[in-house]
Amino acid sequence: MIKPKKLANNNFLSSSDISTEEIIHILELAKSFKNKDLNIEVKSKVLGLIFDKSSTRTRVSFQVAMSRLGGTTIDLNPTTSQIGRGEPIKDTARVLSKYCDVIAIRTFDQSDLEEYAKWSTKPVINALTDLEHPCQALADFLTIQEEFHDLKDLVLTFIGDGNNVANSLILCGALLGVEVRIACPKGYEPNSLVINKAHEIYKNKNLLKITNDPNAAVLGANVLYTDVWSSMGEENQKVEKDKVFNGFTIDNDLVNKANKDAIILHCLPAYRSKEITEEVFESKKSRIFDQAENRLHAQQALLSCILC
Repeated sequence: MIKPKKLANNNFLSSSDISTEEIIHILELAKSFKNKDLNIEVKSKVLGLIFDKSSTRTRVSFQVAMSRLGGTTIDLNPTTSQIGRGEPIKDTARVLSKYCDVIAIRTFDQSDLEEYAKWSTKPVINALTDLEHPCQALADFLTIQEEFHDLKDLVLTFIGDGNNVANSLILCGALLGVEVRIACPKGYEPNSLVINKAHEIYKNKNLLKITNDPNAAVLGANVLYTDVWSSMGEENQKVEKDKVFNGFTIDNDLVNKANKDAIILHCLPAYRSKEITEEVFESKKSRIFDQAENRLHAQQALLSCILC
């Protein structure tokens, strides 16, 4: 029976914090948890949640994952704690380290997350920052693996803003040797440091392609993936982005240019008629709600590796 293995890095701040062997192990664990072939308990362990941004799937999936492992979750709402009154991160991190065994943080700046990790004596997990969403990417590749089994020669095309989700897909794709294509309007490409890091990881640098042409990006693709055009905190850019991203909607025209067995992913929430049409969202190719479910299993696997 497969058992959780301790990760080399104490923290999970970026998809690049784990190795190829570790991500494969996490995905295998996640499948075992999902199939109920694995029963790991971390009784008396406590997960602390600090969410500066709103959340549905990430918050609930972490809470349920910890519950299924036999642990406890404390949800620290910044509006009802000293965090919201400006207490320094280094103070909060050191105090929570006395109470919690692991801390999952959703915030804006990656530097704030790194500051928590610097001062915390317990593991810190990135539950989303403006730079990355590594837990989402674990669930994404679990979903892709369930569908295709073998990741070799697969093509994943992400269409939309080169945001935190795209950044984590790039890094996980590099670790797993999956061809990743990102199609976005000019000026909205993924973070250049992330691209450079991915090139360091990829054995074949040609497997990462950044383009401004969604029609070219979907040709022969096995997975079509999109996300909202305006992320949390970018509400003031919504009108402008809706104009700029015209032509980057996943519709039937784009789907028909992909591989005939292609699947559709979206990390949710979705704005139909914007980044994806209602018809495609609800089509038989959609694996969107399997993908959402897999947040639970992937995070249960991640927590078991961190807390084992």
